[in-house]
Amino acid sequence: MKPWRLQELTQKSIREEQFQLAILPIGSTEAHGMHVPYGSDAFHSMMIADRICERAWKQNARPILLPTLQYGVQGNTMGFPLTIGVRQSTLDTMVKEIIDSLEFHGIKKLIIINGHGGNDFKPLLRDIYPKTSVFVSLVDWWKVGADKAKEIFEKSGEHADEMETSVDMALFGDLVHLEDANDGSTHPSRFEAINRGWVSIARPWHLVTKDSTHGDPRKASKEKGEKYVDLVVDRLTAFVVDLANAKMDERFPY
Repeated sequence: MKPWRLQELTQKSIREEQFQLAILPIGSTEAHGMHVPYGSDAFHSMMIADRICERAWKQNARPILLPTLQYGVQGNTMGFPLTIGVRQSTLDTMVKEIIDSLEFHGIKKLIIINGHGGNDFKPLLRDIYPKTSVFVSLVDWWKVGADKAKEIFEKSGEHADEMETSVDMALFGDLVHLEDANDGSTHPSRFEAINRGWVSIARPWHLVTKDSTHGDPRKASKEKGEKYVDLVVDRLTAFVVDLANAKMDERFPY
């Protein structure tokens, strides 16, 4: 039993602890090339959050890790078999009601650790800010070490690429089949304005990519993944500890 994992705790152990904040991992269920499992985004956010909680507890902070939401917004990736999607409004409703429960039980700080690029919670944070006493912060975990990524990985990408595959190998390597990976090449749009980023669209991922891989994953390794995960966990643990110990007053968080 890990004393920060809510679903493993008894009521007795919960009553004996004073939790300072909650962490909610959110992922998706979607294709990740031919070599990485459909649950990758959920596994990432859940396992990274778990490591953060372990380190934070060793520093006498008391986060509680909530069960992971394993579905995400998949409108542009439904062209791959058994990708399961929900609407952003559905996710927002779930998150709002979880926040209501936390507020009812006296937990006034929440960190959402998002593992899927298709999920967009920023509008929700703006909407609920004046309506709840819970301080809500959002982390897209893969962005946390972006300034160091080029020092670790040889090739960049967006999905099931070298970075993500390396992280997979570090966290759940038994589910990764690197021998099945392709080169991650993509197809440009016929419109130059879209290719240059001047115009944004909901990219149909089954037309952009061969198999949902965006970026060459074939140089991925467990060692690279561990290095990146460790960087992310170190940085986020520092934030968790600082947030746990911070007093909520009329100027919070400034």
